[in-house]
Amino acid sequence: MITLSDAACAVLAAAEPAEKCRLTRLFSADWRDGRITEVGNTLPPARPARPLRPQLLPPRDMPRRSYGGDRGRIGLIHALAHIELNAIDLGWDIIARFAHEDLPRDFASDWVQVALDEVEHFEMLERLLASLGAAYGDLPAHDGLWQAAEKTADDILARLVVVPMTLEARGCDTTPATMDKLARNGDTLTPPALDVIYHDEIRHVAAGVRWFTFVAQKRGLDPKATYQSHMRERYPAGLKPPFNHEARAEAAFPRDWYEEMARE
Repeated sequence: MITLSDAACAVLAAAEPAEKCRLTRLFSADWRDGRITEVGNTLPPARPARPLRPQLLPPRDMPRRSYGGDRGRIGLIHALAHIELNAIDLGWDIIARFAHEDLPRDFASDWVQVALDEVEHFEMLERLLASLGAAYGDLPAHDGLWQAAEKTADDILARLVVVPMTLEARGCDTTPATMDKLARNGDTLTPPALDVIYHDEIRHVAAGVRWFTFVAQKRGLDPKATYQSHMRERYPAGLKPPFNHEARAEAAFPRDWYEEMARE
């Protein structure tokens, strides 16, 4: 019988997005229904498998994105689809990479659900691309999200700070304005998809805050001070307002934690 970390590694080893999505659905159901019962300790690869397309570039080498019209929509949706594909892997990676932390079963369940949410997001964005005559892989994409994962592979607290509590929280900050702009430009299809992603991201940020606090306290650390020290060390670019305080409050993200970092 396979363990959940075995399942995570199988998803990470799947290069094609459709197979990554299929396996995520399969293994999440197996975990939910009790066919997989143990987390296990199988170590994940340093990097997940990736399809031949899109071409992955450093963020600084990405071509300037076009704005307006179908071309602009395709560029935006493609970039978001790439983020969501990476996010599937991040959900599984955190389960297997930090299995040695001996966390409650609910920790694994939360990140299995995150990975399943990201599958729904990716496939929804794929359908939007298809409606515009495009497909995932048609445009280059940057590798910044997985680079952030590599830089936080040594410590679960650092991973939680950088990925859900910073990168996903930033999505909560910026998505409402993006939806408004698209709607004003007459786009009736993309904003509803972004709204689904936005509300799921709030739950993902909440999971990050909850488990960061749990692990910090388990280690006898002050959560706020530990968050801020990890931000200084692991995210030197710093935080830039404006913040979506309402969404962050819904995720139980204490305002003074991040606002103080923005003022530094």
